[in-house]
Amino acid sequence: MNTQSQVSRSADLFARAQRVLPGGVSRNTVLRSPHPAYAAFGEGCRITDLDGITRIDFSNNMASLIHGHADPGTVEAVAAQLARGSAFMMATEVEVDYAEHLCSRNDGFDMLRFMNSGTEAIMVALKASRAFTGRPKIAKIEGAYHGTYDFAEVSQTSKPETWGSPDAPARVPVVHGTPQSTLDDVVVIPFNDVDRAIAILEDNAADLACVLLDLMPHRAGLNPADPEFVHAIRDWTSKHGALLALDEVITFRTEYGGLQQRYGITADLTAMGKAIGGGFPIGAVAGRADVMDLLNPRSHRYLFPHSGTFSANPISTTAGLSAMTRFDAEAITRLNALTQRAVDGIRNAIADSGATACVTGCGSMFRFHLKQNPPHNFREAYLDPTEQARLNALLDHLFEEGFIMINTCSATLSTPMTEADIDALVAAFASGLPKIV
Repeated sequence: MNTQSQVSRSADLFARAQRVLPGGVSRNTVLRSPHPAYAAFGEGCRITDLDGITRIDFSNNMASLIHGHADPGTVEAVAAQLARGSAFMMATEVEVDYAEHLCSRNDGFDMLRFMNSGTEAIMVALKASRAFTGRPKIAKIEGAYHGTYDFAEVSQTSKPETWGSPDAPARVPVVHGTPQSTLDDVVVIPFNDVDRAIAILEDNAADLACVLLDLMPHRAGLNPADPEFVHAIRDWTSKHGALLALDEVITFRTEYGGLQQRYGITADLTAMGKAIGGGFPIGAVAGRADVMDLLNPRSHRYLFPHSGTFSANPISTTAGLSAMTRFDAEAITRLNALTQRAVDGIRNAIADSGATACVTGCGSMFRFHLKQNPPHNFREAYLDPTEQARLNALLDHLFEEGFIMINTCSATLSTPMTEADIDALVAAFASGLPKIV
């Protein structure tokens, strides 16, 4: 790692930023003390900041860069398209090409509609569910993050003093001023607890449009859902005429057709984003033809008008098609194996250090926890202030050693990474764990 210059350009830039941006940033996730590091350029799996320090990036812009930074194939494809135009009030051929490709990756993807972010994809999935069923309520997992749509964000910042009984988890708003009417139309169920979840769903069966489910919710521990839980939810929705809407914005990278393939289920709707944009903003909802037909202006069942100025813009779809056609089964297998190498190495480092810690995840993602056992739900994954302070110390150590992690001490890998990069990260964990034991 390079030595930081005596005068920090990042510090100077943050001082300017605080005069024009609330908190000095446009996304809270880049904040760190005493100031954010500002990126100068990225190449492969590395980022060099304005102070000349190069780090290996295990965040990959929160799981969105499947081929790392300035991926040559994506750069070439996007540059060619940019020379032809960046956005039109006309459809483009690449929109069709990319929709065909994504639909080919999962038998449950009859049709697909593009939008501009994972948050928007979740919003479209929930609104389509309401339109299809004629019911007002949605159910979601306690603590699960699904972006910033009012209904989808309920409970994601619950705390012990606000989260209520596990038999009836509280509907906790994220933003001050969230209308009570919004909270009333959200049903919160515990993750991986079949009996409690089904009992809550039964109490709201007549009003539920869908169950929104992330099969490995990051904020609930980044631990894959129990198969028994997933199949119970799938069976319940089918029996009661509600839709199963899967959030695969993060998890689609785990398998060729998304994490749902590991469970042998077919969702009614699937929301995607992040990696499918090839490094550019994108979202998509795919699913059953009869549900997707509600968005068809030529259909007699047209119930959901939907548009967007930058939806299916040729830059994002070109980048996405380039990235995802190269993220094939072979690439996925290799990246998942690298991730397992990291997980195994960190587990060995935990054992050697005597730390109380564990690692969860699957596919090309993992999360480090200061817990004896892998958390099974949001409440078990919750960090008290002491745990959070120790985790922050480890994150600072990793950052100083030259590694960028997601601020929950999670990692998402990219294809430029090698075994040497993985082993270097494991060594940094090994040197950092004794400092927080």
